[in-house]
Formats: sequence, C-alpha cells, structure tokens
Amino acid sequence: MSAAAPAAPADATRSGASAAVLRSETRLFCREPAVLFWIIAFPSLLLTILGLVPSFREADEALGGRRGIDLYVPVAVLLSVIVSGAQTMPGVLTGYRERGILRRLSTTPAGPKSLLAAQIVLHGAAILLSVLLAVTIGRLAFDVALPKQLPGYALAIVLTVLAGLALGATISALSRTAKIAQTIGTVVFFPMMFTAGVYAPVQTMPGLLRDIVELTPLGAASQALDQAAAGDWPTWSHLAVTGLWAVPLIGAAVRWFRWE
Repeated sequence: MSAAAPAAPADATRSGASAAVLRSETRLFCREPAVLFWIIAFPSLLLTILGLVPSFREADEALGGRRGIDLYVPVAVLLSVIVSGAQTMPGVLTGYRERGILRRLSTTPAGPKSLLAAQIVLHGAAILLSVLLAVTIGRLAFDVALPKQLPGYALAIVLTVLAGLALGATISALSRTAKIAQTIGTVVFFPMMFTAGVYAPVQTMPGLLRDIVELTPLGAASQALDQAAAGDWPTWSHLAVTGLWAVPLIGAAVRWFRWE
C-alpha cells in the first residue's frame, strides 16, 4: 500500500500540467485567425458561393430529384477535415519540433504527448464548429434538410475526423521541418479535395471512378454522410473504409513520430 501512495500526486501533477498545456495551446490557437478561417469559415463560405449559383438550387433528376447544394453540405464538412489534417496540424507540430519545444516539454511533467493531445482536441473542436456552421447555413440560407439519421451522421463524422487527424500526425512524423510538412500537405491536399467531392460530388462520378474513390477515406465518408443525411444508416462498408484508413495512419505516426 505504501509503495503505491506517491502515484496519486504524480498523476495529479501530470494532469495539471496537461491541462496547462491545453489552456496555453487554446490561447495560441485562437490567436491564429488564418487557421480559424480556413478550418471553420472557408468551407461554409464555399458552400455559400455555390448556393448562390441558380443551377445549384434546382432539382436534378440525375441526382434523384435533389439539388446540387444538398450534396455540397457534406463536402463542406469534409473540407474542414482536409484543411486540418493536411495543412494546419502538421505545420504546428513540425514547427514545435524545429524550435525545440517538444524536446523541452520532455523534461516537464506534461511531456510532449500532452501537446499532441491538445492539438488533436483543438483541431477536432474546430472541425465540429465548422460542421455546425455548414449545416446551419445550408438549412437557413438554402433550405437544405437537416441530417435525418443523426447517429449515423455523427458516427461518420467521428471516423472521418479520426482519419483526417491521423493523416496530420503521419505527415508530422514523416516531415523533418515545417517546410517539408507544408510541401507534403500541399501534395495530398488536392487529391483529397477530389476524393471528397469538392470538384464534383462523389454521387455524380461515373461508376468505375466512383468505386475507386469510395476506397479512399474521404470518398467513403462522403457517401456515408450523404446516406445519413437522406435518412438511411450509412453503409457499413463506407464506415469501415473510413475507419480502417485511420489504423495504418496512426500506426505510421506512432512508429515514426520524433519528438526531437
């Protein structure tokens, strides 16, 4: 009993230090208007611009009587995940590594893992705000129906965020500098936008191309979100593809991530 007694104060110290790191990172995160704009505001801004195009507000028989704007609300949701995973999160983490912040944290009770956890929490929260904003604007400005299968919609979002931030951690692990992270992020950014349906909704792609895109995390997520929005439970294969992509990405991040 006596040997285990010091564990509680040590755990309390680590928890307090981790909370302090989260508070500090929150302040820094909120002081980055460009990051907040691209993650939270930009997807909804793009949605608004597309919604102002008359053809996007007209029902299309090829889409089952739905409108183009109805399909772009899930796309806006995915866009915030892309920005976080491919651009902002890797830049922050590699920048901290370059400046020796992670190394210095290793000598504190918090440890560098607290910083990684704080970034995941903050980017996850920003994505959630972006989702709520996109869904709200879609509903109020363009009469897009709210998701009819909320549990399925929420599950698809959680799996997508997990895959997206796992990608961000992997890019951070593979990049020695912030400049390399930015380059890799840019390389994967545009293909991710394509598979998410930014250029053309996945539902409108030709059969073979759609089948290929659905094997990617964002292509599968787009289909899952669309199905949940329409009131159906997302196909398990789409949820599985999105979630399973996170497994090797997390494994790669854990295997190659360097704190120094």
